[in-house]
Amino acid sequence: MNKKIILASKSPRRKYLLKQAGIEFLVIPPQVDESEFNLTNPSDYVKKLALAKAEYIAEKHPDLWVLGADTIVYINNTILEKPRSKKHAVQMLKCLSAKTHVVYTGFSIFCKNKAQKISRTTKTEVILKKMSDHEIKWYVNTKEPFDKAGAYAIQGLGASLVKSINGSYTNVVGLPVCEVIEDLILLKAIKKY
Repeated sequence: MNKKIILASKSPRRKYLLKQAGIEFLVIPPQVDESEFNLTNPSDYVKKLALAKAEYIAEKHPDLWVLGADTIVYINNTILEKPRSKKHAVQMLKCLSAKTHVVYTGFSIFCKNKAQKISRTTKTEVILKKMSDHEIKWYVNTKEPFDKAGAYAIQGLGASLVKSINGSYTNVVGLPVCEVIEDLILLKAIKKY
């Protein structure tokens, strides 16, 4: 195996972001039961989930670097993950309409045989525009919200709903690329450019 990095994720957005950054990697989705993680602190929640995903894959590939990640939306002391239904997506978007929320992505880079790891959380503030019921219904009917934390995709049709962001754009997409690359270099998992 000539690639030294595994992306422990089934997210097409994370795969796309790493490819855009010029990183060579394999994709092996982990089988982690996210319902077992009942933390209320959003930073701890995403960091622990990311590490669990990385560790799951690292057990099977102990010589390789494994990157695990998890992204959530946080508003009003509530963690929003992916919507379970159309009704749930509508509720989420109504909750986010015209308000500031925070997108948290936790990531872990781990190599079992080197006994090295880095786990971090990146956060970005996002404000969505005030949305009418008609706009929310239209967006939910596009089906874009259904595999996205917070029920919107900043990189897709959901871009039309985003008024402003403060922080990393790629973090909102699902992986803070700048921070991940810095840490891969720090761990010597990749060479400097």
